[in-house]
Amino acid sequence: MNGKAAKLAISALGGVKRVRPGDDLCALALDALAENGETLRDGDILVLAQKIVSKSESRYADLGAVTPSAEAVKIAGEVNKDARLVELILAESREIVRHRPGVLIVVHRLGYVLANAGIDASNIEPEYGDDTVLLLPQDPDASAEKLRVAILDATGAQIGVVINDSLGRAWRNGTMGVALGVAGLPGLLDLRGREDLMGRELRVSEIGVADEIASAASIVMGQADEGRPLVHIRGFPYPSTDGTGAELIRDRELDLFR
Repeated sequence: MNGKAAKLAISALGGVKRVRPGDDLCALALDALAENGETLRDGDILVLAQKIVSKSESRYADLGAVTPSAEAVKIAGEVNKDARLVELILAESREIVRHRPGVLIVVHRLGYVLANAGIDASNIEPEYGDDTVLLLPQDPDASAEKLRVAILDATGAQIGVVINDSLGRAWRNGTMGVALGVAGLPGLLDLRGREDLMGRELRVSEIGVADEIASAASIVMGQADEGRPLVHIRGFPYPSTDGTGAELIRDRELDLFR
């Protein structure tokens, strides 16, 4: 019978402590789950905001220690940005895709196409100073896998982990959550060969399920001062796999818009 009921439970955990460099994210997650009266089951998913992963990995950069190159100075003048910030953006990027005053879109060294290479100054503790910014994790897929294994070792639960961030989209206004790092669930779900409701074979359907999970988690995380960087999800309807965030990145030669 088609059209069976389905349910996905999404809970932003309260009471998550502020993350410092070197903090154990597994311990932090388990403490937050206990604080909220939750325990992990096989098939559950934890979604972590990129910022707390970057903080735990000490991905801070001090603009005061950056000497901008001539190229950075030139681009900074064109986009009305701090030349030191532009130098960091270039160091984290493969190429510039588009730029205009106020906007610098690049291909990050890991393949993401996004503004400012994901470098951000929001929600950084005041003691770090006004010139401190935060970079994306060095390898979000590796960070997600490390946490998945640590959770498995600590609890025996086979879970999925997603590290999400908010990105803009070329053809739509507004930002939305996307998956940077993925472990223990598919990043990209291939439905080719399955049938639709009418029995027709699906020929091109691939679903970015990790992005869908990341976006759903962003709704309850919030984007400002909510302080809810950790989300617990139960009821994910697909089997656990060894997916990655990297599989969501379209190959350059298949990108019709660059």
